Amino acid sequence: MNTPRGRIAFAVCGSFCTLATATAQAGRLVRQGWELLPVMSFAASRLDTRFGTAAEWKARLEELTGNPVLDTLQAVEPLGPKGLAEALVIAPCTGTTLARLAVGLSDTPVTLAAKSLLRVGCPVLIAVSTNDGLGASGENIARLRQRKHYYFVPYGQDDPAAKPQSLKADFALLPAALEAALAGRQIQPLLRERIGA
Repeated sequence: MNTPRGRIAFAVCGSFCTLATATAQAGRLVRQGWELLPVMSFAASRLDTRFGTAAEWKARLEELTGNPVLDTLQAVEPLGPKGLAEALVIAPCTGTTLARLAVGLSDTPVTLAAKSLLRVGCPVLIAVSTNDGLGASGENIARLRQRKHYYFVPYGQDDPAAKPQSLKADFALLPAALEAALAGRQIQPLLRERIGA
């Protein structure tokens, strides 16, 4: 393990098919020396799917990070005001969460974590994973791209033939995107031709 680098809130949403990829990147950040405070959306913390149960994902995040999962509004609200984290990573970020962020709703643990950190000028890094990124969610991505302190992990189409509206972050670029966001920069190029599964 490297020298401690700081503390990051790491939020997961209900894009269940990408939770394994996202948690692998969380592990990579931990190995790079980051302390992670895991945050789970209501969907991720309550729904069981063919990709695993909510309890399994929660246990995996807690084991990986060594910290309890923050999955209530009360748990995430102090993140910014008390200086508990330097940034928020939302990986995966669903279309639903993108929509909530774009209109300023802070009614879930993930969106309130974003509001809490944005209010003190911390970056929010989004790793998109949505089947309608080139549809309804495209408008919300565009809105957030224009706002201060929002950054994106580079993304592209993961399966243009079978899912022509889908966008997925290149999760392998998450650590580099985080470094750039902490320095106030958007990692480039943002758009990738195609993202592997």
